[in-house]
Amino acid sequence: MAPRQDPQTSIPTPDQTTTATDSSASSIDPLLHLLSLLPYSFLRPPRLRLKLPSLTLPSPFTVFSLLLLTYFVIVSGIVYDVIVEPPGIGSTQDRHTGAVKPVVFLPGRVNGQYIIEGLSSGFMFVLGGMGIVLLDLALDKNRARSVKVSFASAGVASIVISYVMSMLFLRIKIPAYLR
Repeated sequence: MAPRQDPQTSIPTPDQTTTATDSSASSIDPLLHLLSLLPYSFLRPPRLRLKLPSLTLPSPFTVFSLLLLTYFVIVSGIVYDVIVEPPGIGSTQDRHTGAVKPVVFLPGRVNGQYIIEGLSSGFMFVLGGMGIVLLDLALDKNRARSVKVSFASAGVASIVISYVMSMLFLRIKIPAYLR
């Protein structure tokens, strides 16, 4: 059985929509006709010769730099620093002398950090990533042998420094770790 349409909610035909929306054309008021025709009879829109802006692609080095900066921001925990607002550096008091010593790493808490701790850890991660990039550049066949050796040695050195320092940071952060 087909649904029955209500005559009040039926869809208007195209003739009904044009007469309903064009009420000013069917108006008897001559002033309304005069106001709708007079300004538009001699006014014309200006001819604009606008050029669309042309976007050029950024250089590969620019893209790499932005990605590296984004990686540094993420692994450094800057979002954590903004939300929690930890101090930049901590302090502890020596038991024997009573002197206050600065502390860079928040000991014993894996889910907390000082600002300097996050930045230094993030720098070590970026240094290790740059070492991998340097090792990749050392594999280029179009470079001189001395340049390839320089890239390879700098890459290996940065990876080793990054690994050793990250393990040192972990031992400071968690004293019973890796013993």
